[in-house]
Amino acid sequence: MPPAPYELLDDGFAPPSCEVLVIGCGNILRGDDAVGPVLVRHLHERGVPDGARLVDGGTAGMDVAFAMRGAGRVVIVDAARTGNEPGTTYRLPAEALAQLPPVDGVHTHNFRWDHALALGDWLLGPDRPTDVTVLLVEAGGFEPGAPLTPPVEAAMLALADLVETEFWPVREEPWRVDITAMGYLHLPAALAAQHFPADVCVGRVSNLDSAWALDLLPLQSPANGGLVLKQHDPAGNRSLLVSEILGFASVDGRFEAHWLEAEGLLRIHLEETADDRPRRDHPGGGGAGTVDGLPGGDLAGGRGATAPGQLADRGEGPLGGRRRTPERGAPAPATGGPW
Repeated sequence: MPPAPYELLDDGFAPPSCEVLVIGCGNILRGDDAVGPVLVRHLHERGVPDGARLVDGGTAGMDVAFAMRGAGRVVIVDAARTGNEPGTTYRLPAEALAQLPPVDGVHTHNFRWDHALALGDWLLGPDRPTDVTVLLVEAGGFEPGAPLTPPVEAAMLALADLVETEFWPVREEPWRVDITAMGYLHLPAALAAQHFPADVCVGRVSNLDSAWALDLLPLQSPANGGLVLKQHDPAGNRSLLVSEILGFASVDGRFEAHWLEAEGLLRIHLEETADDRPRRDHPGGGGAGTVDGLPGGDLAGGRGATAPGQLADRGEGPLGGRRRTPERGAPAPATGGPW
């Protein structure tokens, strides 16, 4: 008797295990049928946390069953045609998942959520995932090359929020963030998705007794200005240039970060690095320090480089900003609110 399919899979190339696998089924070229793949791409742009994986089942349908191998939970998103109002969403009960079609004749052009599960059952056998959630969106139009219709797009965005809030792996604080020697702050994708959904913020340096910290306050929209959190890698981790906020101080390493709910900000404690080496007691102001070989003070009537030790006495606030008096080059103490 020939071996079962799952008995032939131990080839040394198993996919990486994950806590949550999100599969978007559908044809990306046929209007609302693309809701599953579009949702997967949308989640990718938002950022995928550690422990989660995304699969576009519309273009790699036969690979979906292999991707399920090693997944703790599976979420499948697909379009539906029941005659109801477009944009209506459904969450299938467990008993509906027990009635699966045969795998004969399944190919990429007719691959749906039930085919994904049927193929997974056949291929993986006892190794198939048992925690499966199917989310369906009622489609309106299937015109070739058309985008999602407005009600289906709205439903897709709502399901993306649902996946993030209900299915993404939850990490206990403190978060761990990195600051590079070039002054870039790297934030984990899950942290950015949870607290910086618009990918913009403002920053400041806070003095905490004898220590100091970097505070980041999220903004609601890029239209408000602020600092942009750019996507750093395919996993969706974010990168933010913070060297100017830190007064161009030499700060690099891995630090703890805590979300302060009452203040609505992320506080990154900079008093020490991951290997417990103390850092500078003061990050300095917004001006540049001296460069080897160049004197401090005025050069040819202009403002020259300033020694690092003088930065704390230049009247600059924690963001390095200052306003000038009518007398050229004379900075006045920073005033105003905490931001």
